[in-house]
Amino acid sequence: MAVEQTLSIIKPDATARNITGKIINLFEEGGLRVVAQKRLRLSKEQAEGFYAVHKERPFYNDLVSFMMSGPVVVQVLEGENAILRNREIMGNTNPDEADPGTIRKLFAENIERNSVHGSDAPETAATEIAFFFDPSEIVG
Repeated sequence: MAVEQTLSIIKPDATARNITGKIINLFEEGGLRVVAQKRLRLSKEQAEGFYAVHKERPFYNDLVSFMMSGPVVVQVLEGENAILRNREIMGNTNPDEADPGTIRKLFAENIERNSVHGSDAPETAATEIAFFFDPSEIVG
């Protein structure tokens, strides 16, 4: 198995409910380590840039607005097969289909306000991490 890094975002619906610590705890209990973290409020340019891959999708504008609606916590998680492990801990995008004990089953309000984002592949993880973090900010 390979040690990987992946990007994780705790979304505005979760920060508004003050459950960031509970979510981080689930990542750590699941074998991932936080090696970089910051709390910020996304500008329109940042939200549009980060989600540019979805620009042609009908939900794009709502997603950008939602991600700007409150603070987020962006973090780099590290561990064995971190990308897959992060996705397992998060659970299905649709909380109604998420496994018990996953973040989205426990905390998501609905499919749009699903509390967390995680990279889906090594290439995506590298791009997403670089979007938010300078290499000097990642401390293993």
